[in-house]
Amino acid sequence: MFRLWVKEIKDNHLIMDTTISDSSSETRTHKIFSSLEKACSEFDITVPIWLDKNIHEFKSVSKTRFNKDSFIESIEFDYLEIQILEED
Repeated sequence: MFRLWVKEIKDNHLIMDTTISDSSSETRTHKIFSSLEKACSEFDITVPIWLDKNIHEFKSVSKTRFNKDSFIESIEFDYLEIQILEED
């Protein structure tokens, strides 16, 4: 089972969070993108753009933060954080 935890943070407080589970046979990358897309749809926000910083950080520790630079539209929170909780 693959589980991704997605959190909206503002002023160091958790505003919203969700855990997306995926038991499909897709690749890890597909599961991450699909789960992030589902969470963003649930939060009613656009899917963030992966910057080099996010890619490097996520490869290193399976966790990254998307700040306002990663979003096309303005956001009402400080950053969106994703973290892998469980992998197959």
